[in-house]
Amino acid sequence: MKKFIETLKNCWRIEDLRTRILITILFVAIYRFGSFVVLPGINPAMLEKLQSQTSGGLMSLLDMFSGGAFSNASIFALGIMPYISASIVMQLLAVAVPYFQKMQREGESGRKKINWYTRVLTVAILLFQAPSYLMNLKMQAYGALASGIDWSAFMFLATIILAAGSMFVLWLGERITDKGIGNGISIIIMIGIIARLPQAFIQEITSRFTAITGGGLVMFIVEILILYAVVCAAILLVQGTRKIPVQYAKRIVGNKQYGGARQYVPLKLFAANVMPIIFAQALMFIPLTIVQYSGNANGEFLRSLMDHRSFLYNFIFAFLIIAFTYFYTAITLNPTQMAEDMKRNNGFIPGIKPGKDTADYIDTVMSRITGPGSLFIAFIAIMPSLASLLNVQEAFSQFFGGTSLLILVGVVIDTLQQIESHLLMRHYDGLLNSGRVRGNKSGVSAY
Repeated sequence: MKKFIETLKNCWRIEDLRTRILITILFVAIYRFGSFVVLPGINPAMLEKLQSQTSGGLMSLLDMFSGGAFSNASIFALGIMPYISASIVMQLLAVAVPYFQKMQREGESGRKKINWYTRVLTVAILLFQAPSYLMNLKMQAYGALASGIDWSAFMFLATIILAAGSMFVLWLGERITDKGIGNGISIIIMIGIIARLPQAFIQEITSRFTAITGGGLVMFIVEILILYAVVCAAILLVQGTRKIPVQYAKRIVGNKQYGGARQYVPLKLFAANVMPIIFAQALMFIPLTIVQYSGNANGEFLRSLMDHRSFLYNFIFAFLIIAFTYFYTAITLNPTQMAEDMKRNNGFIPGIKPGKDTADYIDTVMSRITGPGSLFIAFIAIMPSLASLLNVQEAFSQFFGGTSLLILVGVVIDTLQQIESHLLMRHYDGLLNSGRVRGNKSGVSAY
């Protein structure tokens, strides 16, 4: 505790770091304030049904990522998720389409072009999602629209407001990245998730000590221990620092540049990080969008796809995560290029010929370690559903795994690393006794 207080004092002593932290707090406060600003023409007192709808199922995930703005019919109701969806699409295009591949290799100018295309695609997604959200709002909050307002005119104006609100949230995230402590968009998402934590925690405590089948203090302690274990597993996944086994990955570099040092091939156990979960989650939201447009949720199959605790939903979700893990690993790691780099640096794997044999060997090893990694990621993703077997309240179960927990862990680690880098540059002690926080080099903070 004493070291933590001293670290806070050190942060305040550094003028640049102090300014960045205050700017971050200011922009986060603006975002949270906007989450409660209701769309013009909507009566907030008539939103009980919408808020009840977002208390469970996939709607609860959307509401969590927006920090409650979705259920409040706020101007920030669509949040930052359309931009993330656009970013995912652009990442796939950068792999599959030669035009975007060339653009990606153009350095800073190419990155600016890709960012521009991402924003254009974000606006297109917003113009599709905003009417969907408003049609659902009309069904769930009938009578919330003030009398005398034409619905068609309201749809047009509200679509523009929702799109502008999401783009403003994107602007806030970019300002936090430039002027604050970094990882702005990730921090925006994290704040939205954390905003639901106190209420969910109180509901869980209340249910454990008041309900007949709550289990009391013993079950609550068991629940906290399981949550702690899942958080530790999420930290391992997000950091992804473990290299492949020594007997597979060891290379001997004999030239003078490396001084004969013994090194490892830079392959991680979780090379894809959290991206497969984000990809899969984006696809699982498609049935929800279809239902919002059609207004028809009849059919056992469709209802199962909209219930994130159902067996069908979790089976498809886990399958997509495993498939995307292999896909994302294949497009981000090039065994042929790695083999060429090793050969160029006079490196080799003992017992394996340089060139094609080395590339084939690396590809085989990567396939072997991707399998367990994909299963582990899928297990973390479906943990909220497994938590329901312990009668955990739905709101609190979202923190037992899935995208929300991985985002929280990843953003916290990256933020600590950003702060520690400022402290170490000015010869202050870091946040941990080791003096280093290992950050996440890919995944959620890529946004």
